[in-house]
Amino acid sequence: MTMTWADFWTLIDTLNGRADEGSCHRLTEQLSVRPVPEIEGFAERLSEALYRLDQEKFGLLPVADLTLPGGEPFPQSGDVFLYTRCAVVAAGRSVWESVFFDVDKFAPYTASEYDGESLLYVPDQAYELATGQEWQRQTRYCYESYSNAAGWPHLRA
Repeated sequence: MTMTWADFWTLIDTLNGRADEGSCHRLTEQLSVRPVPEIEGFAERLSEALYRLDQEKFGLLPVADLTLPGGEPFPQSGDVFLYTRCAVVAAGRSVWESVFFDVDKFAPYTASEYDGESLLYVPDQAYELATGQEWQRQTRYCYESYSNAAGWPHLRA
């Protein structure tokens, strides 16, 4: 892998804290002019950053701006939890690092205004721009929700 964590976070900084379509398009273009091993390295770093956030203490937080009809907290779905983790990564290195020490810093990113889904597609789109081919990639870490067994001790068999 030719993408260091420092390089990864420098690229993430181009999002200006948000993984909306415009900022992700800008990041995709910047990444697409790099060598293919760096695009692959970015995908590896992104998947690892998301995997590390795949923990029960974050996934069981309710959605910040929704409640159930009776006023109870609205739980995150697997997809919402993934997109929330993307939003935390898009917020930058200092936010990403801080949530591990204070779960309350993760909670605001569960709000619907922080949907970070677009970040997931950046490596694939950058690869396609760079090579003209669709990328069927596998990363070392699975970033799908609940895939980090160590982060979900109550889900273990």
